[in-house]
Amino acid sequence: MEKGKLIFVSGGVRSGKSSFAEEMAIEWGEQHALKLNYIACGVPSDREMYDRISRHQQNRSSAPLPWKTWEYPYELYRISSQFSKQDILVLDCVTTLVNNYLFEKNMVDPNEVIKCILRDIFSLQEAAAGLIVVSNEVNQEIPSQTTLTGKYQSILGNVHQNIVSQAGGAYLVENGIPIQKKGAVG
Repeated sequence: MEKGKLIFVSGGVRSGKSSFAEEMAIEWGEQHALKLNYIACGVPSDREMYDRISRHQQNRSSAPLPWKTWEYPYELYRISSQFSKQDILVLDCVTTLVNNYLFEKNMVDPNEVIKCILRDIFSLQEAAAGLIVVSNEVNQEIPSQTTLTGKYQSILGNVHQNIVSQAGGAYLVENGIPIQKKGAVG
């Protein structure tokens, strides 16, 4: 089976990266008559997270095409059989996925976490017409000296590099402005 198109979108907190990814998916969906799917990894653990999830759901409900939302905190490969080459997927977000493997699944081996996340992402890419992967950019800062934070940054950096190496396009969103870092312009 031919792999679907893969796009990576990163940026800081509240940079506009999720909105950019959703707009890209809608445009793609309209151009190619694809069904929109949103894979949400966030687990509402507090009021702020619940409000953020609700806001994202509201934004998608007013889109020109309908979205189907899949709420999965980890093991995304398990739902890949639900998609076809008629689907465009937005995965939001890799940083939450790392958190979920580390803290919900209690995984301690960084290499195992990386392996699981890449299996999730590449199985989704294989199944769908396209996958837009969203992640927070936390590796532009000084590496942390604390064990847990340093481990997290290392995992995330490795995952990002693996995704981007396979992606046809990569964007960094700053202040709502997407900056193309990889892929043909136009």
